[in-house]
Amino acid sequence: MRVVVVGATGRIGSRTVARLWDHGVEVVPVSRGGGVDVTTGEGLTQALRGADVVVDVTDAPSRGQLASLEFFGTATGNLLEAAASAGVEHHVVLSVVGAESLRAGYFRAKALQEEQVRRSPIPHSVVRATPFFESVEYMSRPAAYGDVVHVAPVLTRPVSADDVAAAIAHVAVGIPLFGNLEVAGPEEHRLDDLTAKLLAARGDMREVVADTHAPFFGAEVGERTLLPAPDAHLGHETFAQWLARR
Repeated sequence: MRVVVVGATGRIGSRTVARLWDHGVEVVPVSRGGGVDVTTGEGLTQALRGADVVVDVTDAPSRGQLASLEFFGTATGNLLEAAASAGVEHHVVLSVVGAESLRAGYFRAKALQEEQVRRSPIPHSVVRATPFFESVEYMSRPAAYGDVVHVAPVLTRPVSADDVAAAIAHVAVGIPLFGNLEVAGPEEHRLDDLTAKLLAARGDMREVVADTHAPFFGAEVGERTLLPAPDAHLGHETFAQWLARR
């Protein structure tokens, strides 16, 4: 089995490549640094030659809605076209829990990407992840107002990048799902509480304020919108374990 990982140098991509090697398959890491550009199509035809499976873990350079829509619309279209020409038998794409219901900000872009993949004749699997632990850290920066950080008091099961990569690799070496697999962490947290713990752990003394109108990646989220379905695949690493590793 020959698996091409597009976005192979990113946080999830590099871990997915390592996990696929553990499965004993032939892995082809693909990235812009290696001469393949999904937004222009440059190098895609050659990179996908002989591929059985394509794993798309690319991400937009900005989490804003317009930039994300432009990136995923163009990149996913180019990738699906090249995959179809190469005779790829399974297309795996990473998405986010909440994409099907929020339809705003970054979530809207991911929902439209999912639709592109589903409309394609290539058998597909969509892996939806809850927010990464790293996303909580990223989110605390734009949500800051002076010495105060505004965070929506919503429930979620944040997950480690390692657990997401393991799930993606497992899906990639299996038969196409023709649907979704949700991946989440083992514990439920409130996002504002989690942010406060993260800031305290790194010595950041800013106050975290629960704000129901604070956006998460450009979308206003309901209390349970970021929670996965009851049958979600649960990872192993807890927030405390992730913090200890850092």
